[in-house]
Amino acid sequence: MLVESPPPPVDTGPPNRPRRPRRRSRDVGVTVAVVASVLLVAVGSVVPLTAVLSTALSGPALPRYAEFVTSSTDLGILRNTLVLGLLVGVCGTAIGFLFAFVQTRLAVPGKRILHVVALLPIVSPPFAVATAAIVLYGRQGVVTSGLLGVEYDIYGLDGLVLVLSLSLFPVAYLGMLGMMRGLDPAMEEAAMNLGASRWHIFRTVQLPLLAPGLAAPFLLLFVEAIADLANPLALGGDYTVLASRAYLAVTGEYDTTSAAVYSLILLVPAVGLYLAQRYWLGRRIRTTITGRPSGTVHLITGPVRWPIFGLALFVAVIVVSLYGTVLLGSVTRVFGVDNTVTLQHFREVVLGVGQEALRDTTVLAAVATPVAGVFGLVIAWLVTRHLRRSAGWLDLAGTLGVAVPGTVLGIGFLLAYRPDRYIGDVLVFPGLVGGTAIAGGALAIVLAYVTRSVPAGLRTGGAALTQLHPSLEEASMNLGAGTFRTFRRVVVPLIRPALLTGLSYSFARSMTSISTVILLVTPDTKIITSQILSAANTGRYGVAFAYCTVLTAIVLAGFGLIRLLIGGTAVLHRTSTGRSS
Repeated sequence: MLVESPPPPVDTGPPNRPRRPRRRSRDVGVTVAVVASVLLVAVGSVVPLTAVLSTALSGPALPRYAEFVTSSTDLGILRNTLVLGLLVGVCGTAIGFLFAFVQTRLAVPGKRILHVVALLPIVSPPFAVATAAIVLYGRQGVVTSGLLGVEYDIYGLDGLVLVLSLSLFPVAYLGMLGMMRGLDPAMEEAAMNLGASRWHIFRTVQLPLLAPGLAAPFLLLFVEAIADLANPLALGGDYTVLASRAYLAVTGEYDTTSAAVYSLILLVPAVGLYLAQRYWLGRRIRTTITGRPSGTVHLITGPVRWPIFGLALFVAVIVVSLYGTVLLGSVTRVFGVDNTVTLQHFREVVLGVGQEALRDTTVLAAVATPVAGVFGLVIAWLVTRHLRRSAGWLDLAGTLGVAVPGTVLGIGFLLAYRPDRYIGDVLVFPGLVGGTAIAGGALAIVLAYVTRSVPAGLRTGGAALTQLHPSLEEASMNLGAGTFRTFRRVVVPLIRPALLTGLSYSFARSMTSISTVILLVTPDTKIITSQILSAANTGRYGVAFAYCTVLTAIVLAGFGLIRLLIGGTAVLHRTSTGRSS
């Protein structure tokens, strides 16, 4: 019997050895990315938070806790904070759910316009709604005093709930809009075929599926409300909350120890509920997403749709009236009193004393935006692709910028990198390694912007990377591409929408930030939001409106420029096995 012998080995010359150098370069690249990311989150989040904790738990601070729990004033401040968070969480989530329900379940006209109205608060500065609410619904408001003839005091809890609910409900709306669109209509069709009414379907089918998802925006709005500083300063009146109390302890009493104590007390519910929100968000994904939706959504066409639609229109009219007041107030002498058209407010903002604030804020935000966007994407890439045991820790550290209230983070910056003295125009921060000098506090502000914006890029980038099959990167590296070349040429183009979202969010948040950076502003660095607060507190509402209008225009222009630079979106085609191709 003839046995076929195996073919002789082919002489391919010296063994192919590029694999080992490529592996080393890949490992070095990942190591550099890890070190840079850890350094950023350490300097931006961990060190300031550690400074707050060390000060709040130091010997001189311990008696302050005994005073807090025995003081009716301090306990009242804590109660005010929790009540505000609960009311804003309920009202903001309800409004967001209302708008999402109208968009996805009602057969009514004007949905696109309603969607645009719901997005207005996202690009506006934090004082826009509060300042307009004072002008319209304050003691001498255009609506309350001028039209209704009543003297309504908007300062306090009711005004804060109104303003914060209208400012924050887009967060709940966008989350629930995607969630309701992801529900499988087949379950609703099955219930309808069995004779169930619309109300019965909503109560027994839709609501149970949406319940875990409703908890996530509620907790997020609760955290945002108790951590907010801008609106309590402008509209709080005698209603003091922990964030404003900690701020006043620094700026009015020069008592950083008490400020750290208030910050720690505020930090406990904020971080705890933020982590609970992340848990509920994960549970929402597992509960309500059941694969590709099948069937057709049957929109509500009966008479019951009109009261629901009317309620959404009522809220939309209030939102439009507030932003219309901002626009009209910026071009009138005194809106509601002397409606003479004037450009004096814009001259002061654009050509006068506000010019420096516009320039400084735009430049600092332009510097922070790409840094935050890139690092958010890099951290997401490391967490989802290259790290194992330490992935959770890096992910948690990267999200501290949004989990920690802005006021607490600002106080942490002040404690960790405390200004010691001015040397000419240079502000010295001895807390930094080697006593590094920060010119006018600009570096500290940029670092604060980056720290607060990285979590958005981290979340959107992580979500996009989970939809991208790792085999694409493996194929690129098997063909000889290094780690960063694969990341730059393969990964980034495919998740470009996530990068676009992260950059846009970073720019908007940097331009409109106030809670973190208000304590870092120096005489040599002016910030638009700080100027708006100053104008609003002194009753110069026309100037405040002009600042808000210009700031909104800059944010929108920044969105357009970012989209132009990043380019179009990538499209992922999926094969029958579910792999991206």
